[in-house]
Amino acid sequence: MFRSRSKEEKVPTDKVTADLSKQPRDPEAPKGRPTPKRSEAQSQRRRAATVPTDRKEAAKRAREARRTDLARQREALASGDERYLPARDKGPVRRFVRDFVDSRFSIAEFFLPMAVVILVLSMIRVPALQNISLLLWLGVIVMIVIDSIGIWLRLKKQLAERFPNEPKRGAVAYGLMRTLQMRRLRLPKPQVKRGERP
Repeated sequence: MFRSRSKEEKVPTDKVTADLSKQPRDPEAPKGRPTPKRSEAQSQRRRAATVPTDRKEAAKRAREARRTDLARQREALASGDERYLPARDKGPVRRFVRDFVDSRFSIAEFFLPMAVVILVLSMIRVPALQNISLLLWLGVIVMIVIDSIGIWLRLKKQLAERFPNEPKRGAVAYGLMRTLQMRRLRLPKPQVKRGERP
């Protein structure tokens, strides 16, 4: 059982392996897969070289990519470059809504300064001034609501005329939210002057 093999037993296997190695491979025989193009092979090698091997490196690269994307978005918000804007600001419909809102005065954009003035008036311990501040609050809110309804109706009509086949879901609300911001603080930055029709 544990004895070594005799020379006669070893010889036949050697002959078989020698015969197999000496046989030439038929060049027409398929090898089971297509040969990749040189460009594909090089790109696969490069990809394999650039893929990080550990999780820390992968996380670091993801952070860097996210940082560059955010920086590009900030630049686009300042310049109005359509290519790198966030998804909520992209498209011709949203651009038209921004231009429509930025080209006119709206009462809602002056809400913050008026609110500060009204708040200061309400803090003064004079009953007459406190009553005036209360009436001002009421008047400002009513004016903002009326102005917003007017903008909503006009914007909806303009969108239906200019973009009949484009999806307009959320565009009017996007415009009304933009009216609540002061013109100087709006992002993306206004691209039209006041009074200039889009």
